[in-house]
Amino acid sequence: MLNPVIIFKMKELLEKFQKNHPKVMPFLRAVGQKGVTEGTIIEAKIIFPDETQMITNIQINEEDLELIRTYNEL
Repeated sequence: MLNPVIIFKMKELLEKFQKNHPKVMPFLRAVGQKGVTEGTIIEAKIIFPDETQMITNIQINEEDLELIRTYNEL
């Protein structure tokens, strides 16, 4: 069972995150509206303060879509 105190804390942290990074949620909503399908490539790039970078990507398959659908049902 989920702890209500932790849920409330997570809600507060998410609200702060959205305030600090206002472009993230509209971006995720736009992605959700278009729909992630099999073959979609998701890429992540991290740039550290010392300017080193790390980049990775994944190509979505049917098992990944099942995970996404199940998560969305939560």
